[in-house]
Amino acid sequence: MAGIGFSEVMPFLSLYVDTMGHFSHDELSLYSGLAFAATYLVTALASPLWGKLADRTGRKLMLVRAAAGMAIVFFLMGLAMNVWQLIGLRLLQGVFSGYISNANALIATQVPKEKSGQALGTLVTGNVSGTLLGPLVGGILASFFSYRVTFFITGMLLLSVFILTFFFVHEDFKPVQKQLMLSTRGVIKRLTNSKLVFGMFVTTMIIQAANNSIAPILALYVRQIMNNSPATTFFSGLVAAVPGIATLVAAPLLGKLGDRIGTDRIIIIGFVLAIVVYVPMAFVTNVWELIGLRFLIGIANASMLPAVQAILAKNTPYEVTGRVFSWNQSFQALGNVAGPMIGSVVASQFDYAGVFISTAILVLLNLILVYNNTKVMRRNHA
Repeated sequence: MAGIGFSEVMPFLSLYVDTMGHFSHDELSLYSGLAFAATYLVTALASPLWGKLADRTGRKLMLVRAAAGMAIVFFLMGLAMNVWQLIGLRLLQGVFSGYISNANALIATQVPKEKSGQALGTLVTGNVSGTLLGPLVGGILASFFSYRVTFFITGMLLLSVFILTFFFVHEDFKPVQKQLMLSTRGVIKRLTNSKLVFGMFVTTMIIQAANNSIAPILALYVRQIMNNSPATTFFSGLVAAVPGIATLVAAPLLGKLGDRIGTDRIIIIGFVLAIVVYVPMAFVTNVWELIGLRFLIGIANASMLPAVQAILAKNTPYEVTGRVFSWNQSFQALGNVAGPMIGSVVASQFDYAGVFISTAILVLLNLILVYNNTKVMRRNHA
């Protein structure tokens, strides 16, 4: 539900921006990129603070805080009167970040390490599937109602997340005493393989940059392919959501397989598949070809971020889990900032198709990085 709430406005956010003024192609690409990136810029700065607090007060409290704050912000977005108010509220949204990272940290501390891949794969199924199915829900709601009403409905959904979290999420929490809290250097010393952990942070950043580089232009690309068809909003949601169907089935299965054959191998396969799929997206001639390729991206998504979370869980001591996962969210947020900006710049300098080529290059760089960082893991499995 949180994943749906966070993502269901994404397919029409650029179209919502377009209703707030008379913008040129370049201005629309730029403002859309800013609207997408604003939240993640603040998230990158705020996450370490929330992670440190989570290690002292518990992850459930952080989940409740994030859900309540997000519900309020989405209500206010439906009332925004110009693009700068919208961007300002997207910045405020970043202050209430941390729902997903704290959910990951909570599961990582409550589940035995040897089962963490399967458990986190199941958890990420809910998150990723919600994130990818959300645009379909948003596209349908926006088609039947309006952009503004859809923001109000999203706020109600996140209010439901707050209520469910408050009453039904339980945590066997052992607080880290304030006088025993480690410094950043102390946390790093507690890591048995800090190079691998920080390599996963960078990997997370590039994965998110790649996934989100197409976000600001996806609806505009669909509109171009469909020649300004009235059905653009609906199909934009469908195109954004289709990977969720594949991810829903594949993530827990790949998580379980990763526990058996090595999470590092699963993530490498995912990168290769993503590269193979992103390139032809630049050359589609109709929306159904794009939908088919997006389905394959769902399988690649199911093997990437869940695998990173599992590797972190297996290599992080209990008492610093909150901070490690919050750092990972900061890198994830940096990728979410960089991705839309890369996509917007490439789209304004070249065209929408060029964004998919640049995304494939990003994934290739990530494949090289992960292959080098996981050599020791592959040797151990061998």
